[in-house]
Amino acid sequence: MAYILCIETSTSVCSTALVKDGEVIAARQNNEGNSHATQLTLLIQDLFNDSAVIPDISDIDAVAVSSGPGSYTGLRIGVSTAKGICFAMDKPLIAVSSLAILAWPVVQQRVVDDSESDPWYCPMIDARRMEVYTAMFDQNMVQQRNTSADIIDQNSYQDILEQRKVFFFGNGAGKCKDSLGHSNAVFLDDEGPLARNMATMANDSWLRRRFEDVAYFEPFYLKDFIATTPKRKVL
Repeated sequence: MAYILCIETSTSVCSTALVKDGEVIAARQNNEGNSHATQLTLLIQDLFNDSAVIPDISDIDAVAVSSGPGSYTGLRIGVSTAKGICFAMDKPLIAVSSLAILAWPVVQQRVVDDSESDPWYCPMIDARRMEVYTAMFDQNMVQQRNTSADIIDQNSYQDILEQRKVFFFGNGAGKCKDSLGHSNAVFLDDEGPLARNMATMANDSWLRRRFEDVAYFEPFYLKDFIATTPKRKVL
């Protein structure tokens, strides 16, 4: 039996979940955006205050965190919080790809009919302007295209779309809809990457003992952080 605390902060949504043997027993989320620093620990506290199954956070067996790509600030907050809990209580750290978290519920809910020959699933996390963080997965959640930061135009993924249907989703997919005008490009609504959707993958990592080095683990940012300066100087 394993209790895993899951933390997801790769987008504007901040979410947590408590998982027992791959099943979600409690979950919390905040959709306000840009409030991860103030909301994450409160969500974790609320998770355990309202859970009758496990009395205290010290009773968890591991912490799972979204590893990126995604929001630079969000990922840093999530990972630093997860590492802090692991250090304080000597628990193992599990990392789960943000794009896999986003793809998991979509792949599980899709019923592929006979006319869809091996469709792929393309989660997209907004990286500003016409750029997205993305990858592609098949029906078995096997990654078929490497994680990348892509600038989308009318030529993007055309070779793949000529061969199969591709489902696009995530907070970066909407802005790509006009550019990806192929008949095999299908755009879906989704909830975004949420901690409760980490349950199966986090539990699988627990069973296989796939843990990260708590001291040295860093999020997969994919791109270097670029600080911007305000156009106006405020005294």
